[in-house]
Amino acid sequence: MTIDIVVGQALFLGLMAMTGLLLQRLLKLDLTLACLLAGIGYGWLVPVIGFDTGVRAHTLKDLVFFVILPVLIFEAAWHIKPHLLKRWLIPALLLAIPGVLISCFVTAALVYWGIGHPAGFPWIAALLTGAILAATDPVAVVAKLKALKAPEDLGTLIEGESLFNDASAVVLFAVVLALATGAGAEREQSALVTFLATFFGGAVSGAVCGLIAAIVVLLLRSVAATSLVLVFTAFGSFYLAEHLLHVSGIMAVMLAAIVTRFCLREQTHTFLVGAGITWDWLGMFFNAVLFALMGLVITFEMFSSQWLAILIVIPALLVGRAVAITVASLLSRLLGKPVPGNWQITLVWGGLRGAIAIALALSLPLSLDYWWTIQSMVFGLVLFTLLVQGTTTGPLIRKLGIA
Repeated sequence: MTIDIVVGQALFLGLMAMTGLLLQRLLKLDLTLACLLAGIGYGWLVPVIGFDTGVRAHTLKDLVFFVILPVLIFEAAWHIKPHLLKRWLIPALLLAIPGVLISCFVTAALVYWGIGHPAGFPWIAALLTGAILAATDPVAVVAKLKALKAPEDLGTLIEGESLFNDASAVVLFAVVLALATGAGAEREQSALVTFLATFFGGAVSGAVCGLIAAIVVLLLRSVAATSLVLVFTAFGSFYLAEHLLHVSGIMAVMLAAIVTRFCLREQTHTFLVGAGITWDWLGMFFNAVLFALMGLVITFEMFSSQWLAILIVIPALLVGRAVAITVASLLSRLLGKPVPGNWQITLVWGGLRGAIAIALALSLPLSLDYWWTIQSMVFGLVLFTLLVQGTTTGPLIRKLGIA
């Protein structure tokens, strides 16, 4: 593939993202929904004009994991206030580790039972579905919390949970996918050990990368160089963890961002002056690209032929989420950090699915007979969370007296 073709395809992705931004402005939609519509529109247009987008099943995983996710994770972690995260760290970790496992298995069990076709949709397929849908996307909910002037602590808990459960859900997905494809068959008995080693191994490598990045920033003492170092750290920490150390790249990026931000907390008005703006536009752009990609590959047949599976997965996930929140909140109370009841309801209904779920669904190998069923369920559920949960979370927050 020549460089001019690669550049043209990259510009096409950017064009879809910018079209989504225009639709957001003109139609006053959420950015994710506007970019989804842009992707659907270009999906209809591309065959007519005969343009090769370069989007292939075998390239989507690398594009999403090595290019898009590092930016989205680093941007989300960078904007969390360390002192608030410290205050709600215990509940966030309980929601992100045991909570993700509970949500995954409860959702998987209900989907497996609901579909009731072990030959076409085996237990491992249900587990993959549960793992993909365990990760939450808090962007829309946190924006509504800020607009309604809800407690900042609740927003921090939602963002903190999402960050950690993104990492744990991706690790869980990798473990289950290895079992599904046969790559991890010999390690089936040590799946939990693999999960923990990958999760915490990524945390350690990310913390080291973050510390090195902070030292380099202090040595360079330049606003422009700081942005360059931070962007390099986002991609470099992910590549090091995933490709060389074979641990969680998502966890590595997250810890790299948190450690760097903490070490440079005294430089907010010096070297970090432009960092916030840099991550704002990078996060917006790559989030727009990801939802546009979802629109590009989505088809009407997903809903016409898999509508029953989509209807099954929606209540299954809500039940799994409710059980996970309840158990994690009870454990948090026992550890001296109770989560208010109205916050728990918000966490259940406000647990939207978005970027990570789409990324994992797009990365499913075509060698799995049930990949299309899982992808259809994930896309259908993401649309449900955008159109139903996302639009009703604001009124729910007011009804619960949170804002």
